[in-house]
Amino acid sequence: MHEDNGLAEAAQLFKVLGNVSRLQLLRLIGESPQTVSGLVAATGMSQPLVSQHLRTLRQAGLAAAARDGKAVRYSLADDHVAHVVSDALEHVNETIGPHTSPDLH
Repeated sequence: MHEDNGLAEAAQLFKVLGNVSRLQLLRLIGESPQTVSGLVAATGMSQPLVSQHLRTLRQAGLAAAARDGKAVRYSLADDHVAHVVSDALEHVNETIGPHTSPDLH
């Protein structure tokens, strides 16, 4: 039996990360814990969409939620998540020359 050493799980992680809105939410909660309403205000996304993305991020083990009085604040599950996102952004910014206009959509 061939072991994939976590490759299937890593592929699933990249699938979850392969969404601009979820990456934006991860960056925001990586800067400081945020409520859904704070994320709605910061992104312009609808509340149901933000909640759906946060649910996906939590299920993937990328985001954590903690009750803060009546509010729930979302933060990164661990520092590895921040590194994956920042390394990906750094890579993209290094490979994009000043005269290229990438189509990232």
